Amino acid sequence: MNNQQFSSKAAEQVNVPLTRTPRKSVNLKKVLGDFSTLSEGLDYAAKGETGFNFYAPRGSLQHVLPYSEMRTRARATGARLLNAGLKRGERVAIVAETGPEFVYTFFGCQYAGLVPCPVPYAMTIGGRDDYIKRINGMLNAAAASAIVTPASLKDSIIIAAQESDVRTVFDHEELAGYSDDAVLQPFDGDDVAYIQYSSGSTSAPKGVLITQKSAVANTRAILKHGMDLKEDDRAFSWLPLYHDMGLVGFCLSAMMGQATVDYLATPAFARRPALWLKLMSDNRSTITYAPSFGYDLASRRVNGGAKDLDLSNWRIAGIGGDMVRA
Repeated sequence: MNNQQFSSKAAEQVNVPLTRTPRKSVNLKKVLGDFSTLSEGLDYAAKGETGFNFYAPRGSLQHVLPYSEMRTRARATGARLLNAGLKRGERVAIVAETGPEFVYTFFGCQYAGLVPCPVPYAMTIGGRDDYIKRINGMLNAAAASAIVTPASLKDSIIIAAQESDVRTVFDHEELAGYSDDAVLQPFDGDDVAYIQYSSGSTSAPKGVLITQKSAVANTRAILKHGMDLKEDDRAFSWLPLYHDMGLVGFCLSAMMGQATVDYLATPAFARRPALWLKLMSDNRSTITYAPSFGYDLASRRVNGGAKDLDLSNWRIAGIGGDMVRA
């Protein structure tokens, strides 16, 4: 087994330094979204060596998640959700922290026939009370039967789940304690895929039920026409995974095109905007998206450090997520 196949936890246990997933797989033909479901796309991507890499707030490599490991963990997580009492077709809210746990829980729902509903991880300007109110509204709108959260937010999520249809609040460690021997029931091409909420920047977040056909068609169009994804492309994202640009653009589409993505959590970008550009330089990234304010922040903060950056590989700078003004 080479270093790229180790998860961060496995690497720590045997004192092996983490190695980023490569920008392309050696013996896997790139297929740009020509699948019938999201789980079928992950089944294919798992045959290669590419995947997701997650960076710590100061820029060190923290977690490595090849698609092969993502698939293994997703299938186990899906089985655990079923063994925890959830039934095919039920809706599962997932607090979308930027990290491996959100990713394999989201795809675990795909394999289990459960409908994932990504909800915000970060507290809003209004603080804890406003966050609880916001999550409660999302849980009720989605008619979620369960929610999976990082342990650090569990107390707040338990309060948010009151006066909703949620039967169980899991943190990732608790969910890992369930058996993974349940028979999986993956979605097919005529089923739903997930619930996507609007950002809530101008009004209360609104949920939209996304079908497998819509998700697949959207990712295929992004890969073939939006990104025009190349064999050597490597993406970078600091966008939150509960927003469509972060989830669809840099999680679902990347996986459906077997592309490697390097992630920096949104709060880490907010504290150190220039780290985005430094990591893109270090990784020779070719694709990134952001709202216009993100580019403005990074350019202002980089200051004299710009002379040390090599962004010559950068070919696509997507812009989106801005408020439309009349």
